Amino acid sequence: MQTVRLGKTEIVTNKNGFGALPIQRISDAEAVKLLRRAYDRGITFYDTARFYTDSEVKIGLAFKGMRDKVYIASKTAAVTPEAFWKDLETTLNNLQTDYLDIYQFHNPDFCPKPGDGSGVYECMLKAKEQGRIRHIGITNHRLKVAEEAIDSGLYDTLQFPFCYLATEKDIALVKKCEKADMGFISMKALSGGLINNSAAAYAFQAQYENVLPIWGVQREEELDEFLSYIDHPPVMTEELRQVIDHDREELCGNFCRGCGYCMPCPAGIKINDCARMSLMIRRAPAQMQLTADMQKMMMKIEDCLHCNQCMEKCPYELNTPELLQKNLKDYKEILAGKEILSNKETQF
Repeated sequence: MQTVRLGKTEIVTNKNGFGALPIQRISDAEAVKLLRRAYDRGITFYDTARFYTDSEVKIGLAFKGMRDKVYIASKTAAVTPEAFWKDLETTLNNLQTDYLDIYQFHNPDFCPKPGDGSGVYECMLKAKEQGRIRHIGITNHRLKVAEEAIDSGLYDTLQFPFCYLATEKDIALVKKCEKADMGFISMKALSGGLINNSAAAYAFQAQYENVLPIWGVQREEELDEFLSYIDHPPVMTEELRQVIDHDREELCGNFCRGCGYCMPCPAGIKINDCARMSLMIRRAPAQMQLTADMQKMMMKIEDCLHCNQCMEKCPYELNTPELLQKNLKDYKEILAGKEILSNKETQF
């Protein structure tokens, strides 16, 4: 079994973390069954957030009476002390626990610090003093904020998107965390569904000893795929390296990661699905993307107000309105009979 030590937290866990965002889409009973199956097979780290609707509640149901057997990390998007304490109280009640192993600021557009005027970092320190949280973390999609968090020395963990499409700057961030003895929690390890070879994804993550990937799953077959890697972890072979090289050539660049921070759209456009349709239609069964519901979703792009709110909120600084129009044009051409070529050939 491969394990990872999360820096100065001294948390040591299986190199398979459970990302609990997707379980908000299944029933309580299904979620509890999935979570307990994950635990029974060796997964001990569970990441959730106040933002993930009832995800915390389901984890609380699954691990009631066995809190000391698992590590639980949650998040708050609070930017005021009042909101912080309300979130923390709700989270602890949902999880049926009196403490969190890691409490993380959820993708703030600044790096919270003592004396910054917001007061939220001071709340973290107070909660830690009270024993309600054990370690302070931060999640982000912005390199600048992530680097500032590492340099500050104020955080025990950083959660950041990291997959085999990573840039040199992303890899440097991982190494910087390791040097600072700061735990690195890898989110978007499958790039929001664009990466469809889990063995290649796992083998890439395994090259970095300080990285804990959290896999977002909602189906038993998805979980079992990652559970199989506990006893038989994929290693980087020439075959897997070729898969990675192919995907990097095809996918790297200005593509939507599906993070959803551009949402909600005032025109009702599902931006985080529509802006990546040209990629998904070529990397998943195409017919799943051509249903009547999907067509209706894509045609909503025509209602775009060009308010540019999505572009302003995008942590990757994408020209989202332009990307939406390109995806719609490609989609309409496919509906009209255009052959579905590779991503590279369509320049998406």
